[in-house]
Amino acid sequence: MARRLRVLGIGDYNELGSIYLRLIAEGHEVRVYIAEAGAHDVLAGLVDRVASWEAELAWIRDAGRDGLILFEDAGRGELQDRLRRDGYLVLGGSAIGDRLEQDRGFGQASLRGAGLATAESTYFEDFGAAIAFIAAHPRRYVLKFDGTDLTSDANYVGARDDGGDVIAIMTRYRRQWRGEPPRRFALMRHVDGVETGLGCFFNGDRFVGPVNLDWEHKRLFPGDLGELTGEMGTVVSYRGGDKLFAATLAHLEPLLRAGRHVGYVNLNTIINADGVWPLELTCRFGYPGFAILSALFDEPCAAILHRIATGDTAGFATHGGYAVGVVLTVPPFPYHHGYAELGKGTPVGLPAELSAEERRHLHFAEVGLDGGDLVTTGLVGYTMVVTGRGEALGEAQRAAYQLAGKIALPNVRYRTDIGDALRAHGLAELRRLGWL
Repeated sequence: MARRLRVLGIGDYNELGSIYLRLIAEGHEVRVYIAEAGAHDVLAGLVDRVASWEAELAWIRDAGRDGLILFEDAGRGELQDRLRRDGYLVLGGSAIGDRLEQDRGFGQASLRGAGLATAESTYFEDFGAAIAFIAAHPRRYVLKFDGTDLTSDANYVGARDDGGDVIAIMTRYRRQWRGEPPRRFALMRHVDGVETGLGCFFNGDRFVGPVNLDWEHKRLFPGDLGELTGEMGTVVSYRGGDKLFAATLAHLEPLLRAGRHVGYVNLNTIINADGVWPLELTCRFGYPGFAILSALFDEPCAAILHRIATGDTAGFATHGGYAVGVVLTVPPFPYHHGYAELGKGTPVGLPAELSAEERRHLHFAEVGLDGGDLVTTGLVGYTMVVTGRGEALGEAQRAAYQLAGKIALPNVRYRTDIGDALRAHGLAELRRLGWL
C-alpha cells in the first residue's frame, strides 16, 4: 500500500496498542486517545497519546481518504455513526453493534429473528425473582450480565444440575450490591459441546472475507480452572469456517446493513449433535483476539483496515493453518487491587537475538518505556500476547511457547495448555459433526 495513512485510535485502555505499533512499523502516523487516566502510561514512549480526540479531527479531515479513525470498545456506537455521517472513515462498531453485544435479550432475539435456534434464556432485573425461578425450574444455568463494564468474573458458568451454585452466587451478589444488580442479567440454559467462535469484518453493506474460526480459553489457570478473565489465550484459523458462517453469522447481514455497521463481528457458539447454539455477539475489535488474528495476515494491516473502512468488497490475504496466542500476565491479574505494589513497573526483558519475524509475534499490551527501559504499565498486569503460527495446530503451539519462554518477565504467569483440548478432541468432534 503506497498511501500513508493518518490513524486516530479512540478507546478506554489502548487495547489495540499492538495494532498501532504495527501500523507505525508500516510507516503510518498514529495518534491515540486513552479515556482512562490509569491507562495513560500504556505504550508510553511508543505511541503518541493525545489529550482530546475531538481536537484531532481536523488532522484526520485534512488527510481526506487517507485519514482513518479506529474505535476500540463497545459503547461509542452512536458517536461512530455520527462521525461516518460527517464524512469520516471510521472502523470499529456502530449503534446496532453496541445493542447486539450489550443487550443480551436483543442479541438473542435478533438471532432467532434471523432464523437461528438459541438456548432458552430468561431475563431478570432483580436477584429475588431469579432465585425463585431457579427454585421452580432446577437445572444447570449460566449467569450473564448485560453491558461490558463489569469484570469478566461477574458472569458465572453453573456446574450443578439443580442450579444451586447459581443461587449461591446470586445470593452473594445480592449482599455485595445491597440487593440490586447493577445490570439486567440473563439465566441461560447450559449447553454442552465444543465452544467455537467465528468472525468476519462487515464493511457497512456486506461481510468481507475471509471468515475466521476461534477457540478461546477464558479461565486463568490450565485445565480451565480459576477466574473468568476475558481471555488467557486463543487458537484461530482463517480456514474451514465457511459452512459454519453460512449457517449462522451470514443471516445477520440485513440487520447489520440497516445499521451501517463497519467493523468486526464475532459470534460465539456451542456446537453439539443437536446443532449450533449461538451464545453471544461481539461487534467490535476483540483483544487479544484481533492481535492473534493479525499473526495470520499476509498483507499489510493498514491495507486491510483501510479497505474495510472504505466499503471495498475485496477480501484480504491470510496464511493457512493456525495461530496460537498466549497472554502473559503479572500479579495481581486479573484484579487491579495491589497492582502498584505487586506488578506495576516490572522490567520486561526482550532478548537481543529475536528475529524480525519473532518480533511480529510479540503483541504489547500494558507496557511502556520508563527511562528507555520497557516496563509493565496500566491497570491490571495484562502485559503482552505472544503468538505462534503453523500449518498444524501443534506446530503453532510450539512456536508460541518457545517464544514466550524467551521473555524475561519476573513473576510471569500464563496458561501452558492453550490448544491442548482442541487438538486432543475438539477438532475431531467438529469434523465428526460435519462442521470442519
